[in-house]
Amino acid sequence: MPELAWPWVFLALPLPWLCWRWLRPPPPGLALHLPHPSVQLAAVERRGGLGWRFWLLSLAWLCLLAAAARLQWVGSPQAQQRSGRALMLAVDLSGSMRTDDMQLGGQPVSRFGAVEAIAGDFISRRSGDEMGLILFGSRAFLVTPLTYDLDAVRAQLQGAAVGLAGTETAIGDAIAVAVKRLAALPAQARVLVLLTDGVNNAGSIAPLDAAHAAKVAGVRIYTIGIGANEMRVPDLFGTHTVNPSADLDEGMLRSIATQTGGHYFRAIDASQLADAYRAIDRLEPMPQQGPSLRPRHELFRWPLALGVLAWLIALVPPARRRELPA
Repeated sequence: MPELAWPWVFLALPLPWLCWRWLRPPPPGLALHLPHPSVQLAAVERRGGLGWRFWLLSLAWLCLLAAAARLQWVGSPQAQQRSGRALMLAVDLSGSMRTDDMQLGGQPVSRFGAVEAIAGDFISRRSGDEMGLILFGSRAFLVTPLTYDLDAVRAQLQGAAVGLAGTETAIGDAIAVAVKRLAALPAQARVLVLLTDGVNNAGSIAPLDAAHAAKVAGVRIYTIGIGANEMRVPDLFGTHTVNPSADLDEGMLRSIATQTGGHYFRAIDASQLADAYRAIDRLEPMPQQGPSLRPRHELFRWPLALGVLAWLIALVPPARRRELPA
């Protein structure tokens, strides 16, 4: 149904009449000084009734008022999915995330490539959550503050690059940045999903100290350790098998998750990484229905266009009548 956002604008409806009433032009004798008293101006003959220009100008004024009052179309109430949950993603961008030990669609990809693809799908499914993104390496940075604009979060993740925040791993600093942002939101379920492939070797805060602060603030932390257990690398005699995840501190990640009421997941390939995100979906379910919201569509452009058109037509000069010769 149509509705006006600012109906008080129509208080200005009698403004043209008041201007005409109070600011009438003076009579010709007062407006112009004639040097000869005998010279008089002939009175202009007024046609009876109100002309079509008057009605066009009145229509233009009404349309401009309707546009200024923000004519809107208000739809029927629609249920909104708003979980009230603030979920922060913390993604490791250290140099080891370049390691090509993951498989995605049968093709080898880097660890960050797998995270970029699978975490992007996870973000899309959290349409009722307020989400933010932290990228960390040698230092931790809040890239996207908490927002319902999940497209912005996904775009920032896809635009990131390994090594952008440094080549080392500051897990404790990443947790501290997330806790600082989440703790400021009262009465909300606060969740941090932290993904890394290494051990804390940078930053000013120890991971377990940051986890204790998260527990006090009521932040649940789900940790994901990513990286394959075996990888074939070339050498002088052909190839040999190495463990590319030898530096992964699983004990620390498991302790962080247990201390804060979360869960630790191990992802040695892309399918296990997807399983980890699906498990987080199940542990943090979305509500079926939230508060209702009536969508509003702005319609002010239509009365504005009609008013301008009526005003332009009213300004068209009248056609002059040609006098026929006698």
